Amino acid sequence: MIIDSAQAPLYVQLADLFRQRIVKGVWKTGDKLPSLEQLGAEFEVARVTVRQAVERLTRDGLLSPQRGRGTFVTATPSSDRWIRVETSLRNLADVYRDSHPTILTIDESTRTPRLVDGDGVAAPKYVYMRRVHSHEGRPYCVIDIWLDAEIFARRPARFRKETVIPLLLAMPSVKIATARQVLTIATADLEVARHLQINVNAPVAEVRRVLTGPKRRVIYLAEVTYRGDFVHVEFDLKA
Repeated sequence: MIIDSAQAPLYVQLADLFRQRIVKGVWKTGDKLPSLEQLGAEFEVARVTVRQAVERLTRDGLLSPQRGRGTFVTATPSSDRWIRVETSLRNLADVYRDSHPTILTIDESTRTPRLVDGDGVAAPKYVYMRRVHSHEGRPYCVIDIWLDAEIFARRPARFRKETVIPLLLAMPSVKIATARQVLTIATADLEVARHLQINVNAPVAEVRRVLTGPKRRVIYLAEVTYRGDFVHVEFDLKA
């Protein structure tokens, strides 16, 4: 099977495949799509499933079924890939500056992050926060944050409602010695899919971000899951 009936409804997956063909220019504005029968044979689904997928993209303004003539591409989806995987803290702070966090969990107990070799030395105590960040009303990431409790105590009200990295960079008393992040491509589990309004097993980008202060103390650790269709990765290759 080209698409998997165990995931989202078949017509939703098929609509996503059609959308990608339009995004990539396989089907250009003005092009006529193959017939419902041809598409059904190609993707091994029933004719009614193809019709439902077409109806979904018609509601989005991308397709126009015309009686007696066929279905035509009428528009190209706007690009949502506005999240760039930044390589400097200042640029990263700019990405988050217009974000609106919704707090799911906040725990000021002694919960400790999972540190691995090379991260640094754990602080005595952390404040844990789980948030969903949104941009222009659309959720784009789920983020788990462990923040050094000593730093949290300096601005507790602001840390509870603002994005953390821009606030950290604006605090003269916070010294950041190193900053490192690792990106991994993965798929959304049920909880992440619900928060980000995507299908289960949809592609996501997972970022693990660690900031240390003096004496290699880990002052901030974040595990971030971004919607895959919002992320753009671009970097220069070394000669």
